[in-house]
Amino acid sequence: MRRSLFALSLGLFACLCATQAVAEPVLLISIDGLRPADVLQAQQRGLHLPNLEAFLQRGAYASNVRGVLPTLTYPSHTTLITGVSPGVHGIGANFTFDPYNKNQEGWYWYASDIRVPTLWDAAHAAGLSTANVHWPVSVGANIDWNLPQIWRTGMDDDRKLLAALATPGLLPSLEKDLGPYANGIDEDLPGDQNRTRFAIKLLETRKPTFMTVYLTALDTQQHASGPDTPASRDVLEHIDQLIGQLVATAERVHPEGAIAVASDHGFASVQHDVNLYLPFIKVGLITLKDGKVTDWQAMPWFAGGSAAIVLRDPANAAVKAQVSALLAKLQSDPLFAIAHVLDHEQVVAQGGIAKAEWFVQFKLGYEMALTMDTPLPSQGSHYRGMHGYDSALPEMRSTFLVMGKHVPAARNLGEVDMRDIAPTLAALLGTSLPQAQGKALLPVAP
Repeated sequence: MRRSLFALSLGLFACLCATQAVAEPVLLISIDGLRPADVLQAQQRGLHLPNLEAFLQRGAYASNVRGVLPTLTYPSHTTLITGVSPGVHGIGANFTFDPYNKNQEGWYWYASDIRVPTLWDAAHAAGLSTANVHWPVSVGANIDWNLPQIWRTGMDDDRKLLAALATPGLLPSLEKDLGPYANGIDEDLPGDQNRTRFAIKLLETRKPTFMTVYLTALDTQQHASGPDTPASRDVLEHIDQLIGQLVATAERVHPEGAIAVASDHGFASVQHDVNLYLPFIKVGLITLKDGKVTDWQAMPWFAGGSAAIVLRDPANAAVKAQVSALLAKLQSDPLFAIAHVLDHEQVVAQGGIAKAEWFVQFKLGYEMALTMDTPLPSQGSHYRGMHGYDSALPEMRSTFLVMGKHVPAARNLGEVDMRDIAPTLAALLGTSLPQAQGKALLPVAP
């Protein structure tokens, strides 16, 4: 049924888009973990970000963007290109739900998991060309020139995997002039610098009408050292230089085009890991042998500053009651630092994925433990910065900047919903996203 509905949506796209004129090409750049105040208050914070600050005068900007449940990279990036919540598009976390760890920490790499059409699909329905560099959930996407994000081991065989999954012949043709493309798991500043060179070459040689580019180093550094540290600030200033290069190229290739910068979530400092698996193990809801899961009835699903709780059999009333009582007990125990527990009705109402029977949201400063053997209480934290917390928190708000021929200058859009971004970009492209839950933020071009 999902395939039939998806095909029907694409057919509707084709009908709607065929009647609309193209307004302008669009380049969408994501800076993972970019906080709005880092741009809006750059000078007050002592940050040198001339290329990002230029958007504030030349185009429109959000004072902040309220994100999705959970505030993680893959659910958020899929919302950015669909205009719908995770509960609709189907990408509910970074990692796939894998209680036995058979998928070896596999992520939601594949665009086939997205249940609704994307901006790439909408562009194609309007007869426009598309390109992508490293955007999450893009393997196998309907993109003309695609360098998707994927990795498995971090070894050199990953390069062969990426070459096989990219648009046939694309990677070798670019590497002839640019040298080796970055490994998928290389998400530090050199990786961003490398992929920016490839994005510029794609813009210059293929001239796509709609292109997505994903920069990851700020997120990587903020996880390692925390937000607003000297190392994180330095990475952001280097990313600003990459933005300048991409903007200059896009304006040269498409003088009438629009350029947007978005982020997926904010960031908060973290000091403690919380082993939420442990109480489930103690009451027999998770069974281990030699440290490995052999059976389970209810399982936490890692989401950074939160965790979904999944039931093996949602119809099992006894287990459901047991888990509900356990979560109530944990919420009253300061050791677990739980800010909120959303029940299934609240999860669905907030746009979360229906697989989650509950959503546990931790207090700032605490994160879900990565492994089941993490001590409780922990002796510190695996990361120094984290996201995944309640999207209502100011620390989790993200960024949206856009400039172009049909974008008003120095326009403050105020607080916006992340679901508004995709329909806004669709309108600039002269196409549409009928399923979008958000609205276009700018006047439609004539």
